Amino acid sequence: MEKGTVRIGSIVIDVNDFDRMMAFWQAALRYVPSRPPTPGNPFVILKDPAGKRPNVSVDGMPPERGRLHLDLYTDDQEGEVNRLLGLGATRYRPREPDEDFVVLEDPEGNLFCVVDTQGH
Repeated sequence: MEKGTVRIGSIVIDVNDFDRMMAFWQAALRYVPSRPPTPGNPFVILKDPAGKRPNVSVDGMPPERGRLHLDLYTDDQEGEVNRLLGLGATRYRPREPDEDFVVLEDPEGNLFCVVDTQGH
């Protein structure tokens, strides 16, 4: 990926019953988890074994607004966040110190995340 580019990294589904919904989407899509779920952190990225279809993530948190959102992956998080803010996005909440993502809202209030692929 060229530096400073952004791509859809995952379509995220917010769920109430994490185990049930992870099993459902894994079977429905015939995807595999990128890693086993971590106790106390109900989040997993499901991947197409062939690597041709987009990732689908299952996030065990009560949905605040919509139940789906996009995770945009970039190796220049600060630059992309600033570019998106310039296009009319707004910050939804401050970034927590242990997070690798920034939560933004599009101009109509739909949430999405900008994820740092460099691991900062």
